[in-house]
Amino acid sequence: MNARLSAGLLAVALLAAGCGGNSGGGGGQAGAAKVGLITKTETNPFFVKMKEGAEKAAKADGMELMTAAGKFDGDNATQITAIENMVAAGVKGILITPSDTKAIVPAIKKARDAGVVVIALDTPTEPQDATDALFATDNFKAGELIGQYAKAAMAGKPAKIATLDLAPGITVGKLRHDGFLKGFGIAEGDPQVVCSQDTRGDQAKGQTAMENCLQKAPDINVVYTINEPAALGAHTALKADGKDKSVLVVSVDGGCTGVKAVQAGQIAATSQQYPLKMAEEGVNAVSEYAKSGKKPSGYHDTGVTLITDKAVSGVDAKDTAFGLANCWG
Repeated sequence: MNARLSAGLLAVALLAAGCGGNSGGGGGQAGAAKVGLITKTETNPFFVKMKEGAEKAAKADGMELMTAAGKFDGDNATQITAIENMVAAGVKGILITPSDTKAIVPAIKKARDAGVVVIALDTPTEPQDATDALFATDNFKAGELIGQYAKAAMAGKPAKIATLDLAPGITVGKLRHDGFLKGFGIAEGDPQVVCSQDTRGDQAKGQTAMENCLQKAPDINVVYTINEPAALGAHTALKADGKDKSVLVVSVDGGCTGVKAVQAGQIAATSQQYPLKMAEEGVNAVSEYAKSGKKPSGYHDTGVTLITDKAVSGVDAKDTAFGLANCWG
């Protein structure tokens, strides 16, 4: 969620051949096993990198890759159509980042009942076991890392915290928020949190949210953001108020734009996640199923790394050189 959580992405229709036939390596070979990838959108850099990982793994495994995407973030209907088309095309497995984690479940059940392995990437369904497996970032840990960092960076100074969140009822947003609170060593409702606003992960909404928080509590000195677009929006508001040098901003995602913002000092630290790895491991799991009949199961953690150029004692981190070498977008 996420970068991938940004609103306002361009609408993209399904790709060619009914649900976006896109051969990866073995694509087009007679008898090649097929695997499908369905993302929330096609233009978001997070999903572009995910597709790159799927293409790389499909080529290595001699599989035919079919791809599809929603027309916008939240487009459940197009994702349902993509599932149906891929099942009809005879895929062995489908990798999906569900736009609507509840409404997509009946379509996933039909696919699984037809013998197709379904793996969620990045975003779990509700319930999580509606898919065979989940390959994703530990979003609670991602939040916890930046919470630990912020706590250490404050070095005992009293905190006045603003949380720029996602939106009510979205799992990724809640996990990151709760992880941050735990990392900072506080509970929900703690008086140190002086303002909370929803941003839907959007830069413009992040700016508005930060402006609102500054009006409510001008002495804010720590800002947690759901993702880097929200963080950059917050930075714009802080800079306009002359506070961009005195307020600590932390975030999650690890896209190239976000890592460059860390490098420039606009964001103090971010938790980097790895969409390419999610897709590679998902395709490999489907390949194994096609060969042996062994289905993947459970949660597979694809890793998270704290990125900062201002390391603090007691919190493991990598610098922005590492972040830029492993970023996306």
